[in-house]
Amino acid sequence: MSLRDLAPEYVRAIAPYQPGKPIGELAREMGLNPDDIVKLASNENPLGLSPKAKAAMEREIAELARYPDGNGFDLKAKIAQKYGLELNQIVLGNGSNDVLELVSHAFLTTSDSAVYSQYSFAVYALATQAVGAEQIEVRAVDYGHDLTAMRAAIKPNTKVVWIANPNNPTGTLARPGDLVEFLESCPANVLVVLDEAYTEYLAPEKRPDTLAWVKRFPNIIVVRTFSKAYSLAGLRVGFAITSAEVADILNRVRQPFNVNSLAQAAACAALDDVEFLNESRRVNDAGMKQLTDAFTRLGLPFIPSYGNFVTFHCGDAAALNQFLLRKGVIVRPIAGYGLPDSLRVSIGLPEENARFIAALEDALGD
Repeated sequence: MSLRDLAPEYVRAIAPYQPGKPIGELAREMGLNPDDIVKLASNENPLGLSPKAKAAMEREIAELARYPDGNGFDLKAKIAQKYGLELNQIVLGNGSNDVLELVSHAFLTTSDSAVYSQYSFAVYALATQAVGAEQIEVRAVDYGHDLTAMRAAIKPNTKVVWIANPNNPTGTLARPGDLVEFLESCPANVLVVLDEAYTEYLAPEKRPDTLAWVKRFPNIIVVRTFSKAYSLAGLRVGFAITSAEVADILNRVRQPFNVNSLAQAAACAALDDVEFLNESRRVNDAGMKQLTDAFTRLGLPFIPSYGNFVTFHCGDAAALNQFLLRKGVIVRPIAGYGLPDSLRVSIGLPEENARFIAALEDALGD
């Protein structure tokens, strides 16, 4: 017997999540200078660290011999103050992925099912499979969530519905009215996870007031992250906002000290750096136009996106990806999402976007 057989079959069947290729790995593979490589694969903020977050981490370094605050009081208090919440409604995670895993481990068993959309974030399927729950994937409409079909897919044993808004990797956005209609029709004993990792990139008029919905629908879990617009991807800090009842259960399976001291300090400071957040949105809007204008000019269809990335259709995506890698440009293959003819590119600085566009033109012979 193999030691692998000690693990449940549903765990052995997991295909591990494949992150974007690191710069160092490409440099080794292709013999390239790391300084000449442009990484547009992981939806990272190209502006780097918020100055306030960096200063907060520098102040915290002297205390790293001590454990972090296991309850994250200061960060929870900052989030509560910003959004008008109670501390007992907030759950901290080692990135928003950790929060998604907490939901799965706290509420799903092998007797349960979870619903998610085709083309939605891969972690929903992985988190569901990791606990042996049934996975119910609902066909997308125009690369986005078909909320009517997702409501119809809910079974008596369904405990969780995963919704990404905006969605990764397609960048689609559900209408607030459609979301409210879904929540109104959803059974009260089914948890609805609204994953808003990219919400800070939305124009204010496009941003649904999901935090107000938490008061109306106790079964909502709103998940957010500091990895994207707040530019703290390497520190891994995210959070959930939900009813006190649900938060209590999530905190029972949360690992002690799951958010480190530097991450807590940086996240507190990042929430105060409104200027940095506004600049991140401005750079993203300009970069989105730079890329989509190029796709239009080159005749490459793309999915209109509300995140900090664009998915475009390009035929032989695997071959194009290899060509771009040889040029020192890293984008994201998404064949694993069922989109083998497409690539996803993150919005970078103007000069990084220009490098990608120039390499794309070379590949197409323009």
